[in-house]
Amino acid sequence: MNAPQTGGAQGYLRIATEEAFSTPELIAAFRDELAAPDVDPGFQSLIGFYLDHPAERPQFIANALVDLGEQRIADMDIRGIDRQVLALTAPATNALRDPDRAVMVAQTANDRLADACRKYPDRFSGMAACAVQVPDVAAREIERCVTKLGFTAVVINSHILGEYLDNPKFSAVLEAAEALDVPIYIHPNTPPANMIGPMLESGLDGALFGFGVETGMHALRVITSGVLDRFPKLQIILGHMGEALPYWLYRLDFMHQAGVRAGRYECMKPLKKHKVSNYLRENFHFTNSGMAWEPAIKFAQQVIGEDRVLYAMDYPYQCPVEEVSYLDAMDMPIETKRKFFQTNAEKLFKLA
Repeated sequence: MNAPQTGGAQGYLRIATEEAFSTPELIAAFRDELAAPDVDPGFQSLIGFYLDHPAERPQFIANALVDLGEQRIADMDIRGIDRQVLALTAPATNALRDPDRAVMVAQTANDRLADACRKYPDRFSGMAACAVQVPDVAAREIERCVTKLGFTAVVINSHILGEYLDNPKFSAVLEAAEALDVPIYIHPNTPPANMIGPMLESGLDGALFGFGVETGMHALRVITSGVLDRFPKLQIILGHMGEALPYWLYRLDFMHQAGVRAGRYECMKPLKKHKVSNYLRENFHFTNSGMAWEPAIKFAQQVIGEDRVLYAMDYPYQCPVEEVSYLDAMDMPIETKRKFFQTNAEKLFKLA
C-alpha cells in the first residue's frame, strides 16, 4: 500500500490532535515513582509496562515518545499526517507526589515542546502541561505557555493523585484556561487505587476499558457538580470518541434529571443548562483517538454535531499506517470530512 499523501491533495489536511511526547525529566521522575515502596498500582501497571517491557510495541512507543525531530516527522509522513498537536504523555505530572518536581517537569517539557514547534512550525503545535496539584503555579504556567510559547490548549491527564477538577481547590486552573480561551484536553489516566482493583485483576485497567471509564467519570463529575455553570465559556476535549459518553446521552439525561428531582444526592443540584447532554454539546469536543471506526465517528457527529468531532491518531500508542487510508474512504461529504480532519482542529486550536 502506498503511503497517504500529505499536503492536502485529498481536499483537506490531516491534523492529529492527541499525539504524545515525553522528556528525560519526566522519565526520570517516573522511574523514581516506580522505585517507591508505596507505588500506586495503576501507575505501576501503566508506566512499569511502557518504560521497560521488551515487547516490540512498548519498545517502539518508548523510543518514539522522546523524539521531537526527524524520526517523528518521518513517521507522520508515512502515515499521512500533516500536523501533530502534541501533549506530554500520560500520566505526566499528575502522578508525581513531589510538587516541586512536578512543577519543574511541566515547565521543562513546555520549553522542550516550544523549541520543537519553533523548529517545525508547519508540523507541530503544542498543549501546555502544568502541575495541577499546585493550582496557582499551574495557572501561571498556563498563562506563560499561551502568551509566551504560543500554545493553544492545556492537557490534564485526568485524576490528580486521586482528585478531580470538580474539587474547588483546582479553580485557579479552570479560571486561567477560560480567561485565556484555551480548551482543556482531559486525557486518560489509569484509575486511582480506590477504583482500580477489579479492573487490574482482570487486565482491564488500561486503554482496553479502565481509561475510558475513569476519564468519562471525570468529565461527568465536571458537569454534574456545576463546574461548567461557574465557568460557562470553558471548553473541554475528550478523546477516544468521547470516552463513550456520546452513546450514553439519553440515559445520562434521564437518570440525572430523575436524581435531581428526587433529591437523591446532596452533591447533585439542578444545572443551569438542565440536561447533561446540553453541556456535552456546548462545552465539549470529541476526538476519535484510538477509534478509527466509521460508525462511531458518524454517530458522534450526528448526536453531538459535526463541528465538535475531530481527528486524532494517538501516536505513538495506536498508530497503524493504514488508519488514514481507511478514514479517507469514509462515506461522508467532503465538507464534513474536511471539518473532521482539518478545520475543526484549526478553529479549536487556533491553527489557521
